[in-house]
Amino acid sequence: MYGIAQWYIHSEQSKPFTYGVSFIPDYAQSLGVDPQQTMDALLNIGVKQFRLVSYWSDGEPTAGQYNFSQLDWEFAKAEAAHAKITLTLGLRQPRWPECHQPDWTTSEPTALWQAQLELYMKAVIQRYQHSPALQSYQLENEYFLKGFGTCTDFSRQRLISEYNLVKQTDPSHPIIVGRSNNALGFPTGQPQPDEFSISVYKRVWDAGVSHRYLEYPFPAWFYGFLGGVQKIFMHKDMVLGELQAEAWPPNGKSITETSLAEQNKSLDAKRLKDRFQYGKATGMRTIDLWGAEYWYYRQQVLHDPSLMNVAQQEFK
Repeated sequence: MYGIAQWYIHSEQSKPFTYGVSFIPDYAQSLGVDPQQTMDALLNIGVKQFRLVSYWSDGEPTAGQYNFSQLDWEFAKAEAAHAKITLTLGLRQPRWPECHQPDWTTSEPTALWQAQLELYMKAVIQRYQHSPALQSYQLENEYFLKGFGTCTDFSRQRLISEYNLVKQTDPSHPIIVGRSNNALGFPTGQPQPDEFSISVYKRVWDAGVSHRYLEYPFPAWFYGFLGGVQKIFMHKDMVLGELQAEAWPPNGKSITETSLAEQNKSLDAKRLKDRFQYGKATGMRTIDLWGAEYWYYRQQVLHDPSLMNVAQQEFK
């Protein structure tokens, strides 16, 4: 495993390296900070790559009536700053409850809401496919992960149908599909995207057994091994699409219900700096950090700029 990891890490070194962030306006708002000011602050510290969401529940709150105002200003800011965007598509997208389905579809049979979802996806793609900021799409998010979120439909055929829709609507941009876990093995079956992504969480609250903070023991080269095995057998690149860079509150609490001292037990400035280095040590050349809205929240609401300062050093 270690040998494959080292081969992968060294074979990728000549490729361009990019740090980016996931950015979700709804989450920034839930933390009590202005979403547009948050994105401006991230651009100001040097962020040039964003993974954005296109929640169906936000974009089509009423059947047949699209609202793209939020994505419009995000794309406008990215274009003005010459930043790049990975746009997530589909029903399952980052952040709880994972599956962002409008209320007006929840009583419909799958066949009906799937057709309506694909109409919405097509409208999103057609609106932004010619933006100079658009770099790639991520289709769904950890699609087959059944242990987290409120999702109930895990049909492979739906994923294939959505993949074919995206490829037919915009064949010029690559599609990323996220692995459903970070354990051994590699994705099989259809669809076979242009790239795969993986999520990496390092320090979380174990609510099930120990009721304490749990540090996952995987060394960075373990993910280099996963990337290497995938490269050997599937000839596909892998990106680190979600690297934990925010605190994980205990006992099911939200960030805003958790004291700064408690937040620091799972993420402080030192751990954030280590997290940047950990990501780079995996050998993957595209890394999107998870929780950038939280850095701004700590600065503006908790008057603690330490995370933003670390991030600025790394991005600059």
